[in-house]
Amino acid sequence: MTDAAAPRRAQRSPGRVLGVVLAAGAGTRYGMPKILADDGRWLGHAVATLRDGGCAEVAVAMGAAVVEPPPGAGALVVEDWADGVGASVAAALRWAMARPDAAGLVVHVVDTPDSGPEITARLLHAVGADRAALARAVFEGRPGHPVYIGADHFGPALRDIGGDVGAQVYLRSRAVTPVECGDLSTGEDIDERR
Repeated sequence: MTDAAAPRRAQRSPGRVLGVVLAAGAGTRYGMPKILADDGRWLGHAVATLRDGGCAEVAVAMGAAVVEPPPGAGALVVEDWADGVGASVAAALRWAMARPDAAGLVVHVVDTPDSGPEITARLLHAVGADRAALARAVFEGRPGHPVYIGADHFGPALRDIGGDVGAQVYLRSRAVTPVECGDLSTGEDIDERR
């Protein structure tokens, strides 16, 4: 049998990396939903951080305020947003699980306006769209966002998520690759108006 006639072996595609911006909360300490902060510029910046950093598809998890997502993103309305960030992370994981070609999901938050696409790119470079990987940006050793969740973790993480801790319990119980990004950003999330 010649090479041309040899049957082709099925190879698993590396898949696409998806991104989600968590922006569903009421922003009680901030005084308004952060999805609206700075006339929506925080949201546009967070979407660009994922999209321009290498995510093939981006969604915005919204709830307390529902807005038109920025160009390059879709809306993911979280009906139970008042239950805490866990509801948004669970909705994001279900959204990703509905896309069989998803290799992983990059989870970012709307309230880190000094982050940029180079952080997402560095995170993705570190994991290479590995379906089994867990990784997160760290800033001078301090854990932050974005976080990469490989597709092999979608189901198990979904079972562990809840309340105001999101995926933290799941991540703390697993080996998560830290990706230092302190040279790119402070990674500071803004909880209150200044």
